[in-house]
Amino acid sequence: MIQGSITYFDEPGVGNTDLVLELAKKRADELGIRTIIVATTEGGTGAKASAYFKGYHVVVVTHAQGFGQPNVNELTEANRATIVANGARILTTTHALGTVGMAMRRKFNTYELEDVVATILRMFGQGMKVVCEIAAMAADAGLAHTDEDAVVIAGTSRGADTAVVLRPANARDFFNIRVKEILCKPRL
Repeated sequence: MIQGSITYFDEPGVGNTDLVLELAKKRADELGIRTIIVATTEGGTGAKASAYFKGYHVVVVTHAQGFGQPNVNELTEANRATIVANGARILTTTHALGTVGMAMRRKFNTYELEDVVATILRMFGQGMKVVCEIAAMAADAGLAHTDEDAVVIAGTSRGADTAVVLRPANARDFFNIRVKEILCKPRL
């Protein structure tokens, strides 16, 4: 039996980022985990995490190209340069829970399995959906191993407010992802 604690934030968002990184690093060190996967949009969280976890295997996962608008990636060049300079890897790829299903929703105004899975995970918070999704994306890209635990960090809109210890799986085996520990998340 393992007893631990979960930090619950009163509000989601960027104001929790520093404490999330601190809690994530503490637990990663306790468990000997070297793979850190972090979600970022414009790159502020990714840049901060790449500096905080310098020397670890850090995978910064961005929105897919064209997510916000066609032919545009939201990651700023300044943040991209910082992330790379800190030795982290940047992953920009199709979202595990937002591919052809999203096209079906847009075209035919219907929901697909990916939407249902994403909605169910959001019952635990937006960050909980994102940590599972980016873990699968990193595994599919060969940047996270499916036989090793990782600390995965995400958030609600901007910043980080959720961190977990999980065992990644490839998207084709999405339901093999195992969230082993919740380190922190918003109560909302």
